[in-house]
Amino acid sequence: MTSTAPPLGHVLESVLYTEDMARAQQFFETVMGLESFRRDERFTSYPTGNTMLLLFQKGQTDDNVVLPDDMGTIPPHDGSGRTHLAFAIEAESLPAWETHLTAHGVEIEGRTHWPGGSDSIYFRDPDGHLLELATPGLWPNY
Repeated sequence: MTSTAPPLGHVLESVLYTEDMARAQQFFETVMGLESFRRDERFTSYPTGNTMLLLFQKGQTDDNVVLPDDMGTIPPHDGSGRTHLAFAIEAESLPAWETHLTAHGVEIEGRTHWPGGSDSIYFRDPDGHLLELATPGLWPNY
């Protein structure tokens, strides 16, 4: 028997796990310019275009979370190790981002010029996750 999956939309949430929530919030708010939507002791959420970036405090997602007002539950989840996340930026803002990151003492570890004309720069957040800023032309949908 074959089955065709129903269509998917875009990725709605991306998650990074942090050892130090206050330090991660400081980085993503000061360096990356994000404004939190919700936060508590275990997570912080940031709108990023049509997706949400979620930061979770390591060790705080190991148990089933029962939400108030009969909203339901969130099963346990966790992640470890350094991960990768890319943010879409306009091509003309790349030089300003390079200047901004340097002014905040953030080392740019890599640069790539992709065959489709896109450029990427790579750097790390305080937990060692590899972050990328990519200009249009990297993927067929961007």
